[in-house]
Amino acid sequence: MAASSPRRVLGLQLADGIGRGNMWACLSMAFVATMVISFLPAAQPYILGGVLGVAKADQGKAVGLLGVAAEIAMIASLVWYGALADRFGRRPVVVAGFALCALGTALFPFAGNTTVLVALRVVFALGVAALSGMLSTVAVDYVRDGSRGKSYGLVGLFSGLGAMVAVLALVRLPKIFEDRGMAPVDAARVSFLIIAAVVLAVAALMWSTLSTVKVSATAEHVPLTRLVKEGVALARDPGVALSYAAAFVARADLAVVAGFMSLWVIDYATGERGMSAAEALARGGAVVGIAQTVAVVAAPLFGWLGDRMRRQDVLILAQAVAAVSYLSTLLISDPLGSGMMMVAVLVGLGEIAAITTAGPLLAQQAPAVVRGSAYGVQTLCGAVGILVVSGLGGFLYDAWRPAAPFVISGVSGLLVVAFGLAVRRRVTPLPEEHEPVAAAA
Repeated sequence: MAASSPRRVLGLQLADGIGRGNMWACLSMAFVATMVISFLPAAQPYILGGVLGVAKADQGKAVGLLGVAAEIAMIASLVWYGALADRFGRRPVVVAGFALCALGTALFPFAGNTTVLVALRVVFALGVAALSGMLSTVAVDYVRDGSRGKSYGLVGLFSGLGAMVAVLALVRLPKIFEDRGMAPVDAARVSFLIIAAVVLAVAALMWSTLSTVKVSATAEHVPLTRLVKEGVALARDPGVALSYAAAFVARADLAVVAGFMSLWVIDYATGERGMSAAEALARGGAVVGIAQTVAVVAAPLFGWLGDRMRRQDVLILAQAVAAVSYLSTLLISDPLGSGMMMVAVLVGLGEIAAITTAGPLLAQQAPAVVRGSAYGVQTLCGAVGILVVSGLGGFLYDAWRPAAPFVISGVSGLLVVAFGLAVRRRVTPLPEEHEPVAAAA
């Protein structure tokens, strides 16, 4: 039976059957998942240059290849993760995601060539797919509709803190071990193994702290293929279609910040300033860290707006902010200068604005019985976005200029703004569903 006065965590009204410990587990999942998801792309240039010895002129293409391979793996798995979560619950998918990320991280610096590196990036991507879809789903499962904007804001806050730890602390581990006398290859391997062990420990923690509540008792009797089809069919709703389109840009934005911003700084620092790979990695982490700091501060603001404005309107506003932010990179010629710091501030604001507004709109429009599938499709759209930006952006990074991936994201954001303005008056929220569930033991 639903409680007459719902329990709260940090101002969030919890859904029926969800305890405070479950909500804190969700926020912890956001922190650690984003930490490891941000770390590996940011550390890729160090592995390519310092461990595998890939020439600087080819590193943009290599990063693009890794991104494309990862997104193909995500595209192949995302909708199935959502359907599995609707059938068996969120917790097993979350734990599997952390375990796959830990495996990919542990083996990444042991790759002997780019081909093996791509294969390990695929393993890691399968874990990222599970975590990305489930984080969005759990964030709305655990709270009532009136708190879903704030829920995404807090998830964005904890995610931003995780990204900051990744780019300000974890990427410095190889340099710390090198300063203690380790060879670059050994320093990388020890660093990645430590991080993998932490992620694996978190997987065990999630098993004991996430809720075992089934959001819908009927979904377990629905074939997986039907759940997938229903998630895709939801795109006929203008609000769902807008959310899917926004996810295409939002996830690509996250990939651009994590992968290409650090690559831009590292390339310039080693090629123009003569820094070592480890020093350049630390400088790249500092620039990305500024973006993530702004994201942490701004996440609650956009979450708050999501509960006080029409959700399609705040999404359109967020996409406009993100587009302007990413296009501002065209003004940068020295990524180690003060101008890059200002752009990093704008990029962090745009990144978190886009990420925190697409999910609540989808939660408002998707029935609970297929919510996992809907978020699987939404994350699939994000994977396609990353595929396009990583592939085309990686090519243009080498052939045109390092700002190319950011420009692609900015133009894509403007297209979503135009689409949103066209459909905003046709978005009709579904009534909130209240399904009595028993609390987890």
